[in-house]
Amino acid sequence: MNPNVLLAIPLLPLAAAILAGLFGRAIGRTAAHVVTILGVGASFLLSASVAAQLVGGEVQVYNETVYTWLISDGIRMEVGFLVDHLSVLMMCVVTFVSLCVHIYTIGYMHEDPGYQRFFAYISLFTFAMLMLVMSNNFMQLFFGWEAVGVVSYLLIGFWYTRPTAIFANLKAFLVNRVGDFGFVLGIAGIVHYTGSLDYQAAFAAAPGLQGVMFQLTDTWSVSALTLICVCLFIGAMGKSAQVPLHVWLPDSMEGPTPISALIHAATMVTAGIFMVARMSPVFEYSEAAMSFVLVIGATTALFMGFLGVVNNDIKRVVAYSTLSQLGYMTVALGVSAYSAAIFHLMTHAFFKALLFLAAGSVIMGMHHEQDMRKMGGLARVMPVTAITCWLGALALIGTPFFSGFYSKDIIIEAVHESHRWGATYAYWCVMAGVFVTALYTFRMIFMTFHGAPRWGHGAAHDAHDAHGAHGGGHGGHGEAPHESPWVVTVPLVLLAIPSVLIGFYTVQPVLFGDYFGSAIQVLEKNDVVAELGQHFPGAYAFALAGVMHPPFWLALAGVLTAWVVFHWKPAIAGAFATRLAPLRRVLDQKYYFDWFNENVLAAGSRRLGRLFWKAGDEFLIDGGLVNGSAGLVGALAGVLRRLQTGYLYSYAFWMVIGLAALLGWFLIRP
Repeated sequence: MNPNVLLAIPLLPLAAAILAGLFGRAIGRTAAHVVTILGVGASFLLSASVAAQLVGGEVQVYNETVYTWLISDGIRMEVGFLVDHLSVLMMCVVTFVSLCVHIYTIGYMHEDPGYQRFFAYISLFTFAMLMLVMSNNFMQLFFGWEAVGVVSYLLIGFWYTRPTAIFANLKAFLVNRVGDFGFVLGIAGIVHYTGSLDYQAAFAAAPGLQGVMFQLTDTWSVSALTLICVCLFIGAMGKSAQVPLHVWLPDSMEGPTPISALIHAATMVTAGIFMVARMSPVFEYSEAAMSFVLVIGATTALFMGFLGVVNNDIKRVVAYSTLSQLGYMTVALGVSAYSAAIFHLMTHAFFKALLFLAAGSVIMGMHHEQDMRKMGGLARVMPVTAITCWLGALALIGTPFFSGFYSKDIIIEAVHESHRWGATYAYWCVMAGVFVTALYTFRMIFMTFHGAPRWGHGAAHDAHDAHGAHGGGHGGHGEAPHESPWVVTVPLVLLAIPSVLIGFYTVQPVLFGDYFGSAIQVLEKNDVVAELGQHFPGAYAFALAGVMHPPFWLALAGVLTAWVVFHWKPAIAGAFATRLAPLRRVLDQKYYFDWFNENVLAAGSRRLGRLFWKAGDEFLIDGGLVNGSAGLVGALAGVLRRLQTGYLYSYAFWMVIGLAALLGWFLIRP
């Protein structure tokens, strides 16, 4: 495998980002999008070429150091690449989705004054994600990890004149710092016990760490391996938005729609899933950590889905769907079905990017209206957007033969096969989540594309998406909705194709054909995917059999419920909201996580800071040490000043007193 080709894959988007970002005004708007699209497009073609060679057996797994930064106390800090079947899958997904988002951005942001800056950011984001997935050591992993966090901060707050956007990017940044603190502690634990930042050293040392205990207090010790895995997963909880570190993701919808697709479909939020899968040789030896992962994922999968049912912002509904689907991936990790988690990550990347970009197309057609209560009947005026969104929705709910069916049903079956602590709770959560997913997904479909139009007759069109506030409009609010231009619809079609087909053609080789090889390591007693593979009848027969399985009927029940409640008899929704007002209030308040964070954690931190300021800074430091010492010197000087009278007899008196004191000291000493 040519190292220069591997270097070019992340560096081409970086070079394009530098050109568009630093020289955007000089080269102009067209050149900015051309150079970034060419950079990401070339990166995708090179990634696909490397994947084809690796899968075809023409080249072997590449695990080499490219550059040694420094060596400190025997610990090598390097830039290196581990390119195996897991890496190339992620590389292809990231670059393909990023390429579609780049093309889509031409239409969505075409009148925005920050056009060149936006292309620079999304290209830089692609570079950071590629460095993360291609790394072969924890230092480079952490660099990519933090880099995607920094660029996501810039993208979420892209419209920096909006207070809500600034609040959202600060929230994302701070919540991720909580997770990243745990991530750093996990890496520190790896270095402490292995003396190396290299993946292979950690993987080799993991079996020997099973009996090693870490002393937390004089009387309390825990398994060192469990502590390391939990700390690493806390980092994943921040990046992949798992409860309770999920609160940043819905608010990140304040950024432009293209970054919603980029961040929430194939890149940043999947970094945590990828990391745990990459660390499978370490996690496999800690049952307690795996149960922790399983319960957190199951809770996220079900309870975040409920929030999508009550939200009326089309982008936020898709965002809550992302939270729920990330929970499914985490559940798969928790039952050691790492390959199923990555498979769902891949399929989800396509149909979730499609849904986000379709939502953006609707927002453009509706002149930047995001409230679904002001939509309806758009299928007639936006047919391409409607059809592609329908395809993405069918994939999301797990319709047989669509890509989401294969990945989601395998996860449900894997949880059912698992005997790990927490698997029963997780199974009922993911089963109930199937109904909830279908309910909120087709609530969005029916409210947006079907029924009587609610956008005519002078209905107000509030510019919720700041794209409109920055000149990206396509007509005044009085105009009727319209289909988006081809630079928007072509990426929708490109993403719709894998959303429908990729599961059918890849489920056998990726999940049951030993595609991942040694990239993912599972202990034989935990290998639920291998157990499922023994009875897997093939993609076609599996989809046919899926019609008789409970998940299909639960999804169908969710679709029919959405049709009845939100399309046929919408008055039912109002009646339910009235009768279940307390539950509705809890869901509207998002389980009070934001309230708790703002009124307990943030307010408590401010009160603690005020206490330190008043008691520590003002009273002790300023009042005692600084002003107190100055006051003491002043008081002492005042006393001494009274002794300086200027009279000779006074000085003679004190000289006699001093002489007497000296004589007395000499006389009484032994």
